[in-house]
Amino acid sequence: MTNPIYVALDTTDLEVALGLANAVRDHVGGVKLGLEFFNANGPDGVAKIAETGLPIFLDLKLHDIPNTVAGAVRAVAPLGVAILNVHASGGPAMMRAAQEAAQEAAAKAGTTAPLLIAVTVLTSFDENDLRSVGQHRPASEQVIRLAQLTQVCGLGGVVCSPKETALLRYACSPDFKLIVPGIRPAGSDTQDQKRVATPVQAKADGADILVIGRAITAADDPAAAAAAIIGELNEASA
Repeated sequence: MTNPIYVALDTTDLEVALGLANAVRDHVGGVKLGLEFFNANGPDGVAKIAETGLPIFLDLKLHDIPNTVAGAVRAVAPLGVAILNVHASGGPAMMRAAQEAAQEAAAKAGTTAPLLIAVTVLTSFDENDLRSVGQHRPASEQVIRLAQLTQVCGLGGVVCSPKETALLRYACSPDFKLIVPGIRPAGSDTQDQKRVATPVQAKADGADILVIGRAITAADDPAAAAAAIIGELNEASA
């Protein structure tokens, strides 16, 4: 089994991120770098993490008018990251512009274009949160609607919570990638996530990539924590 774990390096400290990446590099499939890291360290910081040899999911959740998002994608696509994301709620024109920009910028730079994916509904949201921002349909319906829109626009996958993974595996094509945060090993604290699942359950439901943060990075031994999770996944798939 290809290692599906991407460890979330949610820090502004480049040296801390590098230390964690090097510690877990033999036990994970990649790393996720978010807004806090990118805002603090910029493209140079991404390049430093890339030197570890780990694929990078650059989690910027771009959401703006099509021209602005396309420009942002052109700026980061040449970094050679494996995955880049936008918000599906930005709409079809924005998503198509982002996809075109990713392909064009990567070709110009001589790099492989990132897998462009879209965020459906944040894992910190539940039904009450959706209603508070004017979304009155259940979270699962909103996720499916946005995922199918994403696929129609030509993007390669979505970010979704574990609670919708099985639904999307059925509703979307088999090659449509499901990148799933909100992963919590059995017995761990859910913290600020509201729609969560264990790694084994999420993988069984059809997740392609499991984004795991504090369960690994806050462990006394991050390498051992990552190794234990991949061990559980391998045992479950045997």
